[in-house]
Amino acid sequence: MVKPRHHWLSDKLLWAALLLAALVVGLPHSEPLFASLFPQLERPVYRQEPFTQLLWQHLLLVGVSGAASVLVGTLAGVWVTRPQGRAFRPVLETLVSMGQTLPPVAVLALAVPAVGFGELPALMALALYGLLPVVQGTITGLQAVPAPVLQAANGMGLSPWQRLLQVEGPLALPVWLSGVRTSVIINIGTAAIASTVGAKTLGSPIIVGLSGFNTAYVLQGAIVVGMLAVVVDMVFERLARRVAWAH
Repeated sequence: MVKPRHHWLSDKLLWAALLLAALVVGLPHSEPLFASLFPQLERPVYRQEPFTQLLWQHLLLVGVSGAASVLVGTLAGVWVTRPQGRAFRPVLETLVSMGQTLPPVAVLALAVPAVGFGELPALMALALYGLLPVVQGTITGLQAVPAPVLQAANGMGLSPWQRLLQVEGPLALPVWLSGVRTSVIINIGTAAIASTVGAKTLGSPIIVGLSGFNTAYVLQGAIVVGMLAVVVDMVFERLARRVAWAH
């Protein structure tokens, strides 16, 4: 099937990414707009750090914590679906559920006395907070593999590792990816509060705005965080379509 000549013009992901780029580059130059919206504010535009730098640091924090969540959550999820780890599944699910129910602010408050201010307590809180969707996606995906398929793999003489890597893993991939998508999107929003412990993220304008009663700062930070979540979600949506097509 021949694609239209300018099919890229209808690419929603491209337009969303361009809008995000326009926001981080254009916000420092939007003083007339925010001055008209918030005439009572003496400084209506956040200029303490460039939004491009905050976006990069936000992505780095989410990427590192997300990688830790995916690695630990996937290994733990695989382990409790094997015969030797099946008895520990209730314990694992209880622990990761507790991690999800703890407010991230409380985790940050507990981590700061132990590791100090900065990115490290934020990484710990985000990695803990992102575990549950990955563990659930891994367990659900592996358990959804049809029994006849597993019996056929056993009949072919595949070892447990070969069966996991060549049969169960590929079939569980769409559900696992859905769990990773949820984990990352949650952490993009949650990373904003990491600025309360000294980590520089897109939450910095929000925290400074809240402490200084500057609604314009809060609005600018919230818009960029929201747009970043939309762009990353669209990337995962496209990836999920490719995985579904491959199946």
